[in-house]
Amino acid sequence: MTQRNFEALLALGGNLPWNGKEPLNVQQEALSLLQTKGLTVRKISRFHATPCFPAGAGPDYVNAAATLETTLPPQALLDVLHEVEAVFGRERKRRWGGRTLDLDLIAVENFILPDLAQWTLWHDLPADRQTVSAPQTLILPHPRLQDRAFVLVPLMDVAPDWRHPVTGQTVTQMVQSLPQTEIDAIRRL
Repeated sequence: MTQRNFEALLALGGNLPWNGKEPLNVQQEALSLLQTKGLTVRKISRFHATPCFPAGAGPDYVNAAATLETTLPPQALLDVLHEVEAVFGRERKRRWGGRTLDLDLIAVENFILPDLAQWTLWHDLPADRQTVSAPQTLILPHPRLQDRAFVLVPLMDVAPDWRHPVTGQTVTQMVQSLPQTEIDAIRRL
């Protein structure tokens, strides 16, 4: 029996040093570690300096994106990403707090997980609830992907034609829908 390969989109970020290493170096090492965990990193975006989100919550970030290939189903892939985050000192003390490494599973192919109703619930969650509520299950594609320049601009390097399975928009179209000021705030490193 042959195993199925899945293609996944990954967003990387960090704004705190770890063991004397700056966020860019942490992300580069994390990508190397992912390769040893049975994941194939197909493409890596350029690295970008991005304003802290939410504004004023800490130092600015370094962000990137990558495409992965794996035989792992989505939840198992997320588990590996969390293991790698822990290797690099990631602590989940406060939602949207500073971090040494953030590996966000943005999408796996055209999966909508766990289902369209749950995805819609998290997509439509009011901003004031987003800071205090976190889903207890994997939600794919990432419910706020279309709102985040710090994810979409790096994704342009690796998957500009990927199409959101709910909205039907490509990464390119989602970037074009963002306010220009958000795009302009992101600098290539």
